[in-house]
Amino acid sequence: MKSIRILLAVSAIFIVGISLAQPPQGRKWTKDGNGYYQTEGGGIVQYSLPSLEKKVIVEKAKFIPAGQTAALAIRNFFFSEDGKQVLIYTNTQRVWRYDTRGDYWVLDMASGSLKKLGKGKPESSLMFAKFSPDGKKVAYVSEYNLYVEDVASGKIDALTTDGKRKLINGTFDWVYEEEFSCRDGFRWSPDSKQIAYWQMDAKTTKDYLMLDNTDSIYPFVKPVEYPIAGEAPSPFKIGVVNIATAKTKWMSIPTDPVLQSYVPRMEWAANSSELIIQHLNRKQNQSDLMLCNVATGTSANIYTEQDAAWIDILPAWDESYSYGGWDWLNNGKEFLWGSEKDGWRHLYRISRDGKKETLVTVGNYDVMDISAVDEKSGYVYFSASPENATQKYLYRTKLDGTGKAERLSPMNQNGTHNYDVSPTGTFASHSFSNYYTRGVSEWVALPSHDALDGHKVFHAVEQADSTKSNVKFFKVRSSEGVEMDAWMVKPTNFDASKKYPVVFFVYTEPAGANVKDQYGVGNNRLYQGNMANDGYIYISIDNRGTPVPKGSAWRKSVYKKIGLVNIRDQALAAKEILKWPFVDTSRIAVWGWSGGGSATLNLMFQFPEIYKTGISIAAVGNELTYDNIYQERYMGLPQESRQDFVNGSPITYAKNLQGHLLYIHGTGDDNVHYMNAEMLLNELIKYNRQFQFMSYPNRSHGIFEGAGTTLHLSTLYTNYLRQYCPPGGR
Repeated sequence: MKSIRILLAVSAIFIVGISLAQPPQGRKWTKDGNGYYQTEGGGIVQYSLPSLEKKVIVEKAKFIPAGQTAALAIRNFFFSEDGKQVLIYTNTQRVWRYDTRGDYWVLDMASGSLKKLGKGKPESSLMFAKFSPDGKKVAYVSEYNLYVEDVASGKIDALTTDGKRKLINGTFDWVYEEEFSCRDGFRWSPDSKQIAYWQMDAKTTKDYLMLDNTDSIYPFVKPVEYPIAGEAPSPFKIGVVNIATAKTKWMSIPTDPVLQSYVPRMEWAANSSELIIQHLNRKQNQSDLMLCNVATGTSANIYTEQDAAWIDILPAWDESYSYGGWDWLNNGKEFLWGSEKDGWRHLYRISRDGKKETLVTVGNYDVMDISAVDEKSGYVYFSASPENATQKYLYRTKLDGTGKAERLSPMNQNGTHNYDVSPTGTFASHSFSNYYTRGVSEWVALPSHDALDGHKVFHAVEQADSTKSNVKFFKVRSSEGVEMDAWMVKPTNFDASKKYPVVFFVYTEPAGANVKDQYGVGNNRLYQGNMANDGYIYISIDNRGTPVPKGSAWRKSVYKKIGLVNIRDQALAAKEILKWPFVDTSRIAVWGWSGGGSATLNLMFQFPEIYKTGISIAAVGNELTYDNIYQERYMGLPQESRQDFVNGSPITYAKNLQGHLLYIHGTGDDNVHYMNAEMLLNELIKYNRQFQFMSYPNRSHGIFEGAGTTLHLSTLYTNYLRQYCPPGGR
C-alpha cells in the first residue's frame, strides 16, 4: 500500500509515482557543492553558485546518434567520477511502479563519441547502469542477470548467468521494491575490481495470477511473485563478484531456515574489503548491522537493536536513501545511524565496531529526514518540526552531539520547507508552501539562509493572505483523550445557522499522513467541481499510527491493531465533530484509497451509526491477502496472531453495512490484489447488504491506465457522492 501513500497525502494526485525514474532524476550537484548540473533544452548545463551563472556543458546536438536526426530524450544522466564521460538514460519502460528499464548511452565529453550500451540485448532492457569508479566500465542488469561492459572496446561480460524470473540478480522481487524501496541491487567497490549484489531466490514464492482480459482475444495470465502475510519471503544471498574472473563469493549471513529474514540495505564499508549490511529478522523487530569480509565471506554482528513493535529502515522515512548510501564519518571509523530507541527518531554516531555511540540530535523531537552531512564543518543538516507535526523545517546540529539543534528555516515562514542541500552544506535549493501560500522555490546560502535569487519565498509569504483561504487547521480531542491534528475546508459563504454535510478523507495507516501544512491540502481532484462552492465540509484527521513527528509511541500504538486503533481514533474524532451545530449528521461521508480505502470500509462497517456514505478505492478487504513485509511489520506473524489480522480486516465486519457504499478496484492491481474486491463482495452478498461496485479492467493500483479512465473515475466518484450525500446547507 505504500506506493499510493504520497499521492494521498494532499488528496490531489492519484497517479502512482510514474514520474519517478531511477535513481532520482533532475539536479546533480558538482563535487565541490558550489554548483549543479541539469538538463535544459535537450542538453546539459551547469549553474555556478552563488552567481547562478549558466554554462552549457553538453549541447543537444551531441546527443544525436550517428545516422539519426533526433537527439536522445534524456530521462536521466550520470557523470563518471572524473567528469570526462556522461551516461544517458533514455527510451524507458515502466516496471511495476517506476520506469526503471530502458536504454543507456555513453558520451565521451572530449571526443564527442556517443555509444549505445548493451549491444545484442533487447531494446529497453537495461536497468540501473552505472560507471565503475575509475570510469572504465559500466555495469547493468538485463533480464535478471548482471553484466559489465568495457566502455572503450564495448566488450560485454556476463557476471551472472543463472538469472530468470524466479532467480533475480542485481535487482529485486516485487515485495522488496514495494515495501523496502529496494530497486538498484548492486554496488561497485571503490577500487572498481568487484561488485556486490543481491540475489533473490523466488522459486518457492507463490505467484499471484493476474488475468488480462483486454489485451488479446484470448485472456492470458500475468504472474507476479507475491508472498502474502504468513508466507516466507524469498531467500536472499549477498554476493561479491570479481570483475576479472566473474566468480562470485557468497557472504555467510545467518537466517532462520523456516521463517527466513531480510537484508534491505547493503553497501561497501568505506573500503574494498568489507561490506556493511542491515539484517532484519522476519518480524522486523530486530535489526543487526553486520560487517562482511568479502575475501572469506564471513560476517560479524557489530550493532543490534530491538523494538517491541517494529524497526523502520532509513529509506522508509528518508526517500533519498532509496537508491543506496551510508553516511560514513572519520575516514570510515564511524557512521551516522537513525534509531527510535529513546522514543524519538534520532541520529547517533556509531563506531565501526559498534561499541561506542554518541547521540547527535538531542531533544524531544523526531528527525524527519537527513539533508546533508558536512563533516568538514562538523554539522549534520536535517528536517524536523518539534512544535507542530503538520509542518517541516531545516535544522542543523553538531556532529559531535554537543549543543542544541539550530533552526535555519526563517522563523516567519511557517509551513512546509523542503531542501536539496549541497554535499558541503553551503547552498540549497529551497522550496516552501503552506496552506495559503502557493509553492515557491529559491536558492539560498547556508547556514545564513540568505536568498541568492530574489528572496522569492520571503515575498510570497509577505504577499499571501491566510484570510483568503477556506482551509483551517485544528485539533480534535477524542473522548479517550487522544488529540489529533486535522484540517477542514468550510463551504463558501458558510452560514452557521444551517447544517452541512461532512466528507472525511482518510488514510490512517503507518504508510502515510494527510494533515500537512502545504499548499493544495484540502483539494480533492477526484471531485468534479468545487466542494466548498457546492456546500460540503471537507475534513481529514491524522490518527495514532500515522507517520507524523510525534514520537515513536504515537506511530507504533497501532502495532497488531491496524483496523482497530486507527479506526476507533477516526470514529471518536468524528463523533466530536458531529457535535458541531452546523453539521448535518444524516449526511456524513468518508472516502479513501488503498489503506484509506480499507479505513473507509472499516469505518462504514464498524461505525455505521456515524458514516452514511462511503467510497472505497483499491482497498485491502482482508489483511491476510496483503504482502508479508508490510502486513507482518505492523501486525506480527499470522501463525502467531491470526486473530489480530481477522480483527483488523473490513471483511470481518461487512455484515454491519447500513449506509451507501461504492467500492472501486482495478482488476490489474499488482499491489492490493483484485481478490480483495471479490472476497468482500461475497461477504456483502452473503448478508444481503446492498452496494455499488465498479471494476476497472486491467488497471493497476493507481487506476489511471487507458483512455478516459481518470475522467470516468472522477465522474463516478462525484455523481455517487452528490447522489447519496447531497451538498449544501439546509
